[in-house]
Amino acid sequence: MTDFSPAAQAVLDAFLKAPMGQSHVDDDLIAIAAALRAAADQVVPEETWLGTEEPCYAYYRQRCNTRRQLLAIAAELEGSDA
Repeated sequence: MTDFSPAAQAVLDAFLKAPMGQSHVDDDLIAIAAALRAAADQVVPEETWLGTEEPCYAYYRQRCNTRRQLLAIAAELEGSDA
């Protein structure tokens, strides 16, 4: 199996420890990635910066970074580039 980043490995480990078992792991990686993409859309929706206030911009940048990290884990699990 591919060596994953610690973040992607943590997601995979959590999945494998779930009560449903460990069958069809390769196919399930795509399902995990889809779930992460849905989580990114729900928790940190894609947005456009329209403001001018500096403190708000810092929060915007953090949300963008969080979203990027979730989507990078999903891309890694799918075996593609972000």
